[in-house]
Amino acid sequence: MIKYNLFCKSCKKSFDSWFASSKEYEKLKKLKHLNCYNCNSLNIDKSLMSPSVLNKKNNKYEKIKNKKFTEIKNTIKKYQKFIKNNFKYVGDNFAYEARSIHYKTKKKSEKGIYGNATLQDLKELKEEGIETETITWINEKDN
Repeated sequence: MIKYNLFCKSCKKSFDSWFASSKEYEKLKKLKHLNCYNCNSLNIDKSLMSPSVLNKKNNKYEKIKNKKFTEIKNTIKKYQKFIKNNFKYVGDNFAYEARSIHYKTKKKSEKGIYGNATLQDLKELKEEGIETETITWINEKDN
């Protein structure tokens, strides 16, 4: 895992984000899957960061940081388990299925839906008055 300090060129906000590797960051940037949490802009860049150097003084701090990271990761996994058990997975057809439910062209099932959508799809759904939420998804095989 690698942590980058990201900077939105549109609204000038900076924020941190974790990536599996530097290649993963580049891949997500190229696919336009990185967006600003504040303004939803895709105009994101990495800003300069100093490396984290371990020594005896900050070793305790690193243990606390790692503990918090583990707690957050476990909370996300609990959310994922809840979603998998209580919602229907529609894969890449999320935008289509959400519209079908919203405009009542499809019979509403007992379960809600979850799946994959592009930022453009999410923006269009929002403009149509269809509420969606995004969450970080951790693959089971990832550390």
